[in-house]
Amino acid sequence: MNKVWLIAWHEYRVNIRRPGFIVMTLLIPLLGLIALLVGAFFGGQAGAAMTEIFAGSSRSDAVVDHSGRFTPILPAYAEGFRLYASEEEGAAAVQAETARRLILIPADYVKTGRIRVVSNEGSFSALDIEESGSLRGFFIDHLARDLPDAALRARLADPFRAQVVNLAGAEQSAGGALASVLGFVVPYMLSVLLIVTIFVSSGYLLRSISEEKTNRVIEIVLSSVTAQQLLAGKVIGLGALGLTQVIVWVGSSFGLSGGIVALLGVAVPLFARPEVFLLAVVYYLLGFVVYAVMMGSVGALGADFHESQQLAGIFSLLASVPLMLAGLFFTNPNSALIRVISWFPLTAPTAMMLRLPMAEVPVIDIVGSIATLLITIPLIVWLGAKVFRLGLLMYGKRPKLVEIWRLLREA
Repeated sequence: MNKVWLIAWHEYRVNIRRPGFIVMTLLIPLLGLIALLVGAFFGGQAGAAMTEIFAGSSRSDAVVDHSGRFTPILPAYAEGFRLYASEEEGAAAVQAETARRLILIPADYVKTGRIRVVSNEGSFSALDIEESGSLRGFFIDHLARDLPDAALRARLADPFRAQVVNLAGAEQSAGGALASVLGFVVPYMLSVLLIVTIFVSSGYLLRSISEEKTNRVIEIVLSSVTAQQLLAGKVIGLGALGLTQVIVWVGSSFGLSGGIVALLGVAVPLFARPEVFLLAVVYYLLGFVVYAVMMGSVGALGADFHESQQLAGIFSLLASVPLMLAGLFFTNPNSALIRVISWFPLTAPTAMMLRLPMAEVPVIDIVGSIATLLITIPLIVWLGAKVFRLGLLMYGKRPKLVEIWRLLREA
């Protein structure tokens, strides 16, 4: 066992110093930081609009009422809306930034339903008008203020409060338009990052095997350790390397999420559920072992690094299947097809990473997928070591499928 850890430490120490690994590890946090800085410097208007839509504004709206329906303003809205006698006075308040925008209500408003909004916030003001719950409540309450039934007036102002459940009766979150968008994008990007880090680390494994095989160093190494020990050491060392990368990304994401909350006024859905990150680490480790062993074993069959990459590319394609079916994951993450994919060892890690942030995944699926991966790992390590040794000792040609099958049968 000491030999396994010695090999693992060597692989970790050598590869963590590679410029490619350092750049890839720091690139994701750097891009996130740049995005926040760009938003802070050039997207102040967008950030202000988003904050006002989802968190409310500290400035009042100027109102010029020619219909008479909104005069006087109800006490509940006195802080957020202020009446002005003319359009010129209201426009001056907007220009001086004492008012956020000017709402012009014409005399024929009740008949046409049209209003005019004067704002210096550009196109984001239109988004605000469409999504602003306070503005909708302002109009409804004032139009219904003459109704004798107070309960009816309150219900008109807040017509429904939806509790969204699926067919199984599980409650689903409904955090608004922006939260829905983030709920779609974030798990998809997290799954992409999971695949990237797995195959970047596995790429180092392929390169290490190919270099040692080409330089004939592998013959000397195999005189001191077994093929199983060599493969296990490389997988552990490069798995730790990939986990280091994930820890840096997740740690920086927690820091950057504070900037996202400050800029947009909403929380990224994943950060509200820490169990998702815990399971992400579990699926990452199990997924890496499965893919690394299979890619390392099959990659050893190649005559050189490029041929090994082509052989290992099969597993990259399999891991990407859940991303190709992302539409099904987002529309019904607990459907029968998605559940089957989540139990298949070669698609389980990425499939579960897509499902977990989107819905309450049945416990049986989580336990079953993890158990399937745990059962698969010893089997592929044993079979992979046989293929790994065969590939390492063959130079200049790729073993035929018949030879591989005969070796596995004899094993």
